[in-house]
Order: sequence, then structure tokens, then C-alpha cells
Amino acid sequence: MVVEKVLSKVREDDVRIPEANEILKLVNAYVSDSKYYLGVGDYVTSLSCIAYAEGLLDALRMLNIVDFSWEYTKVRRVLVGGTFDIIHPGHIYYLNEASKLGLVYAVVARDSTVKSVKGREPINDEVSRLEVVSSLKYVYKAVLGDREDIFKSVDVVRPDAVLLGPDQPIDEGTLTKYVSSRGMGTEVLRLPTKYKAEVASTSKIISRILELYCK
Repeated sequence: MVVEKVLSKVREDDVRIPEANEILKLVNAYVSDSKYYLGVGDYVTSLSCIAYAEGLLDALRMLNIVDFSWEYTKVRRVLVGGTFDIIHPGHIYYLNEASKLGLVYAVVARDSTVKSVKGREPINDEVSRLEVVSSLKYVYKAVLGDREDIFKSVDVVRPDAVLLGPDQPIDEGTLTKYVSSRGMGTEVLRLPTKYKAEVASTSKIISRILELYCK
């Protein structure tokens, strides 16, 4: 937490007005409250508390009572892609793993791309699939892919990392050369294993539905 980093560097001897140490104690209390409310899932109150703490520290800094600078960590942008047709645990596992690396930008394949790659139309159209993926908590932003160039989304997002699914038919070497040619230092990664549920794939779900209801 950024506020905690600042507090760890501010010592009582560095405070130019001793009375301001009482304000620093209040800042610490707000930080403690923020962590508590975050832990119980009250995100609004948690954000309010940390905002109060930041405001008090900023006031001390602007009054030249405490000397520090904010050090914000750059949030990584992580690009993922897929059809995301019938959302299943495999998709959630993929997106959750991506979210551990940074903010997730999900590229939803166009209907025409799905038909070209898989030889069939998707069950749900691209607008519906985009709406569903956009609502998932692990996804920061979802966009539709380009109809002609699957790498075009990389140019638009300029991610810090691309996380490929374990069975996505995209060669890491080809993608690495592409981002390098665009002057991007993007890290290309692949999820090493698939989610181990029996029906963690759209095709298996379709087969299961046919087996149960279309005999």
C-alpha cells in the first residue's frame, strides 16, 4: 500500500512541527481501518478511509511539515484472448491467473474469426460474448478483436504481458517477434496447464448437452 510505504519512511524526528505527530497517528488509524474494511468486503468504506489518510499526508506535505513524495507502482496491462463462448470454469481459471499479473484486457474473438478458426459459428454472437466477458470481475476491460488481424489488439492495448491459454494456436515465438518489431517490451507467457474439470471446454459442454437432452 502506497500510504504505508510513506509512513514507514516518515520518522518523528523528520516532522518539522512535533504536534503533527498526532496527525500521523490519525493517518495510521485510517490506514488500519481501511485494511479492516477491505478484509470484510466493505470496499466503499475502505476506500474512504485510505482517501482520508492520503489527504492528511498531502496536507502535511503541502504545508512543508513532512517531506516525502508519492511512489506509485505502475500497474501492468495483461492481454488475454479467446472465443469465450459458453463461460465455464476453464475461462474463469484463465482470467483469474491473468489478473494476478495485472489489469486484464480481454480480446473477444469476432464471429467471423471463430468460424474461420473452428469451422463453425459460435453459440453466442460476438456482442453477447463481449457483454458477458465485460461483466466478469477479473476483467478490467473487454474489447472485440480485429476481423482481419488477430495481432491488431496488441497494437491498441500495448500490454506489458500477453498470457496465452494452454491450447491456443498462437506461437509464442511469432508473437514475441511481432511485439519486438513494434518496439514493445511485452512479455509473452503461456498458461502451463488447463483447468482440470471434466467439462471445462465449450465443445465438451455442447457434447454433454447433446448426450443428455438430444438422444
